[in-house]
Amino acid sequence: MAPRLQLEKAAWSWAETVPPEEVAQEHIEAAYRVGLEPCQRGACRRNCRGNPNCLVGIGEHVWLGEIDENTFHNIDDPNFERRKKNAFVGLTNLGATCYVNTFLQMWFLNLELRQALYLCPITRPVPVTAEGIPANKDYEPRTICEHLQYLFALLQNSRRRYIDPSGFVKALGLDTGQQQDAQEFSKLFMSLLEDTLSSQKNPDVRNIVQKQFCGEYAYVTVCNQCGRESKLISKFYELELNIQGHKQLSDCITEFLKEEKLEGDNRYFCETCQSKQNATRRIRLLSLPGTLNLQLMRFVFDRQTGHKKKLNTYIEFSELLDMVPFMEDKAGASEYELSAILIHRGVSAYSGHYIAHVKDPQTGEWYRFNDEDIEKMEGKKLQLGAEEDLEPSKAQIRKPKCGKGVYRSRNAYMLVYRLQTREKSLTVEIPAFLQELVEQDNSRFEEWCAEMAEMRKQSVARGKVKHEEVKELYQRLPAKAGCPYDFVSLEWLQQWLDEATPPKPIDNTACLCSHGKLHPDKVPTVKRVSEYVADYFYQRYGGGPRLTVKALCRECVVERCRVLRLKNQLNEDYKAVANLLKGPVKWYVGPRSGTGDVGMLVPEAPPSCEFSSPPLCSDEGFWVGKSSLRSWRQLALEQLDDAEEDLDPSNGNMNGDVKSKDETVTEKQEEEDWKFNEDIVCSHGNLCISENERRVVSQEAWQKLHCYFRSAPEFPTSQDSCAQCKVLEREGEENEALHKMMAGEQKLSLPNLFQDKSRPCLSSWPEEADELYVVSKFFVEEWRKFVRRPTQCSPVSSVGNRDLLCPHGGLMFTFASMAKEDSKLIALIWPSEWGKIQKLFVVDHTIRVVRRRPAEVGPDSLLYVTEPELCSECREGLLCQQQRDLREYAQATIYVRKVVDNTKVMKDSAPELNVSSSEAEEEREEARLEGDPDPDFNQASSNPKRQKVSHTNYAAYQKQGIRRSTRHRKVRGEKALLVSANQTLKDLKIQIMHAFSVAPFDQNLSIEGMTLTEDSATLGSLGVTPESVVLLKADEPVVDYAAIDDVMQVCMPEEGFKGTGLLGH
Repeated sequence: MAPRLQLEKAAWSWAETVPPEEVAQEHIEAAYRVGLEPCQRGACRRNCRGNPNCLVGIGEHVWLGEIDENTFHNIDDPNFERRKKNAFVGLTNLGATCYVNTFLQMWFLNLELRQALYLCPITRPVPVTAEGIPANKDYEPRTICEHLQYLFALLQNSRRRYIDPSGFVKALGLDTGQQQDAQEFSKLFMSLLEDTLSSQKNPDVRNIVQKQFCGEYAYVTVCNQCGRESKLISKFYELELNIQGHKQLSDCITEFLKEEKLEGDNRYFCETCQSKQNATRRIRLLSLPGTLNLQLMRFVFDRQTGHKKKLNTYIEFSELLDMVPFMEDKAGASEYELSAILIHRGVSAYSGHYIAHVKDPQTGEWYRFNDEDIEKMEGKKLQLGAEEDLEPSKAQIRKPKCGKGVYRSRNAYMLVYRLQTREKSLTVEIPAFLQELVEQDNSRFEEWCAEMAEMRKQSVARGKVKHEEVKELYQRLPAKAGCPYDFVSLEWLQQWLDEATPPKPIDNTACLCSHGKLHPDKVPTVKRVSEYVADYFYQRYGGGPRLTVKALCRECVVERCRVLRLKNQLNEDYKAVANLLKGPVKWYVGPRSGTGDVGMLVPEAPPSCEFSSPPLCSDEGFWVGKSSLRSWRQLALEQLDDAEEDLDPSNGNMNGDVKSKDETVTEKQEEEDWKFNEDIVCSHGNLCISENERRVVSQEAWQKLHCYFRSAPEFPTSQDSCAQCKVLEREGEENEALHKMMAGEQKLSLPNLFQDKSRPCLSSWPEEADELYVVSKFFVEEWRKFVRRPTQCSPVSSVGNRDLLCPHGGLMFTFASMAKEDSKLIALIWPSEWGKIQKLFVVDHTIRVVRRRPAEVGPDSLLYVTEPELCSECREGLLCQQQRDLREYAQATIYVRKVVDNTKVMKDSAPELNVSSSEAEEEREEARLEGDPDPDFNQASSNPKRQKVSHTNYAAYQKQGIRRSTRHRKVRGEKALLVSANQTLKDLKIQIMHAFSVAPFDQNLSIEGMTLTEDSATLGSLGVTPESVVLLKADEPVVDYAAIDDVMQVCMPEEGFKGTGLLGH
């Protein structure tokens, strides 16, 4: 037994020998554990929750002794946010903007680009107030160029360790939570910047993007027949190099420039030959920019999945790159040196992290830029090992050894080279206006640092005062024997000793009982402290109510004592009651008559079993329910447990989360179906009339039961049964007899209709009749239910044919529809049966079908006429309504069947990926009662209002649960999917991909011979209705489940930079 349970048992051990009326003060103090010995420091490893005098392990160890001043606050040193000497400034990652940060750092270290941007003039508006006085308002860049200027100025002279680029990102309209393609961002931003600077007057500013990043190459096509050469000159800002199948950068460039043969269908039209001829085509590099960007195409399209994937293969590149062998003009200077490498860490194209390695053009030192963190490489050497070893790999790939000046990487996606002849001693000065803005930001940063330092200083001062306070008060915290004391919440004491949480006012309300005093069960949540310390606490921190020695609740202790004694006595009383119920008597009162008179004394009877005909001693007995007698011990135990819980206002919650009174009552009503002896209480609150459900017990047995169930209904044997129930019983018996008689007469009158025998059919009109009558199928079904179970079902009094008519009184069905699809809605009646129906039931409208032989047509021609006639307008509206309903559904079942050559059914390709199965639905369908609605055909709640085409009665008739579709029989290779009418065909293809492992672009879907091709169309508009069968023909079955991992990650269509400022120009 746990120590806490041992303490609780010891606190109430006296209750076994002390009756409730003899509870004294010493028993009350024992229940509240006032006399327990306090624990000593060192002897207790943790606080004893069952001992209110244990004050060890509540958080005092932090304060007893010498402690570090840094523990008095949780504020980091503001100098940690300060930029180090000769260090670069980082950029905050706003969520998934690491790809933006890498390019910003690389462009910032392009000194020519930075200097040109600083030369771009800025229109600085001077905000003024309504009185014309200049307003002191922070500068806000408006154009992309101004944002980039301000950002570069902060990166150059800010005192912060890192800055926030949110203004720049917001100006571009980028989604900070979605990682985009870094290469695409580079292209679009360079195009935007070039377009923005094109209006500048200064040519050094206007042409900076072309000078730095723009080169020229020519597409050269040579005719094999005549040798004619045609050139198409084009500009480029980066070379996109294919790395698949290559190991060295030079091989990638060679493939980019290799010759391509134009043959067959791809032949070239030669203007000299005036016909299509075989030709060769290649790219010739005409001029290279000062900064050469080489895009390594690591992210390629995978046809099998329909999405991008990353090529994690090693590519070797050198620190020096000689482009002379690749140039058409070999005379120019084309020797480059490596200046930056952009890295993508991650195995997937849709996740990962971007960092940049950039060389400082002024010092030649390499730096690793990782958002806020910037690391300087040792020895002016590029180090890529850390990035290459971070990705988890299924197979260990041995990293190739590199020679001097040569590097290998499987994560580099962009290499930046700069011409060696370029000047490296360029010094870039910040314009005065931008420098002023930077100084303002630095001033704000210094103010923040001073504020943080002052807050740290104040926290330390408060901590020292608290330290001295705790050291003094903790020594006087224990309450000595015989001295006044208070109970204080343990939770509050722990907050008082917590260095990080300032104490709130003392709140003892969660420890109170219903009498406003300390609850005995709350002793583990409080501690007994001296009156001196309690006075200090309430004077310093306030709160309440105070729990002094007067807060010990005598009422709760007495009640708990009574409950414990009853629990201990329960087993003995159970045996005693059982003996009293089984014991024989020599004289007993005979059974009570139905009139309520007590029977006379009869001679000795044999011993009765527990629930046989009840013997009763000559003394008056009591009626008790048999169900109550069978489970009275369990009910008594539950009631005693509930009594203990009722004493606890928070229902055992130690946090003081007290439930409201209404919540407690609701929970009790849900838990308690019935109480003791309520099983013989009728709905009028009197004794029930059924003697089979109750028996008589002696007065002695009732007294023992009444000790446990004080509020139980009490029915002496002299009390008569409920008079109202007797009247209702007699009326019910009379009604049942009447219903049986009615059902028998109607069954004899209409035997064939009841047994569904010899029924007429419109498709094969009977020769012996020229007219047939029509009633609703619902009427026939309800009438049959009544005839089968007249005592359980209500009698049918009328034939409601109004439901088959429209508001104009016309029939809603044609003769042909009643013979086929609408035959389930109607029942045909013989003329002989119709006369009996008119006598037995009230008929509101007569509907009949008449067969006529018009003389003008011919003796063999037959004409079928309905009375009343068909209402064509309402019939057409009904058909339109039904078609709309089929196209406006939610969570309906359709079936997808995989076929080969439209004939052969394939086996299931991936049953473990099946997200829906029809077996369970078929079982539910078989168990569904007649008339229940079909869950596979629920109308969407958001449907627009439709024009009413029929009477409200007819609309109600349509809701009577009549299924139009027959049960679908699933075939092999077919799977059931839950769909809605408003979901698109693309959504359905994704579901099919999960079920069959067939990528969406490999799916050929058709329904009833019509091919489904428009991915954005809804299923309702495509004619996909509930229970439809969609045929799936796959171009290439995909058996590699890992190949569709990226498809499952990007079920939403890629939109790239759609809607951002990068496409606004």
